[in-house]
Amino acid sequence: MFRPAKKVAPDTTGPDTIQTTQATAVAGGRPGILGYVLAALRFALGWTFLWAFLDKTFGLGYATPAENAWIDGGTPTAGFLGNVDGPFEGFFTGMAGQAWADWLFMIGLLGIGLALILGIGMRIAAVTGSALLILMYMAALPLTNNPFMDTYIIEILLVVALALAGAGRVLGLGKVWARLPIVKKNPWLV
Repeated sequence: MFRPAKKVAPDTTGPDTIQTTQATAVAGGRPGILGYVLAALRFALGWTFLWAFLDKTFGLGYATPAENAWIDGGTPTAGFLGNVDGPFEGFFTGMAGQAWADWLFMIGLLGIGLALILGIGMRIAAVTGSALLILMYMAALPLTNNPFMDTYIIEILLVVALALAGAGRVLGLGKVWARLPIVKKNPWLV
């Protein structure tokens, strides 16, 4: 008598399978509540970068007074980097107010903010956002409220977690972005 072969269930305990399953749960078909929470977190973190860009560019009166607006000749890096008082003081005060530093900082804020809000280029946003935040962390040393932990470190962990979870695919353009030919050829652009 002929018996059909038994179906063998795939191994779902390996790290690759678990990571794929987690990403699919967040980014696949119908996202669960975690997908929406990560999307909200992505928007919130993206807004902090984008808002810093807008406030420094136009001097909206929050962290940047109107007279210090970048479009009116102000320098976005002078205030923060010019007042560094810590182990990296010489490094940061030397670049405070430099045009190249202003441009890199502002392009970084805009690019990271838009990438997070739109859910595109999440890996690039994680790398560049982490780099910017670690530099800001170094400029803030020594910390006054904690021996080593600061919101910059927490934001680094968040932006990396968002990229790893594929959070740009939920309430974002991540799925469309991933299908672009250039992104398919260069997966690091995801």
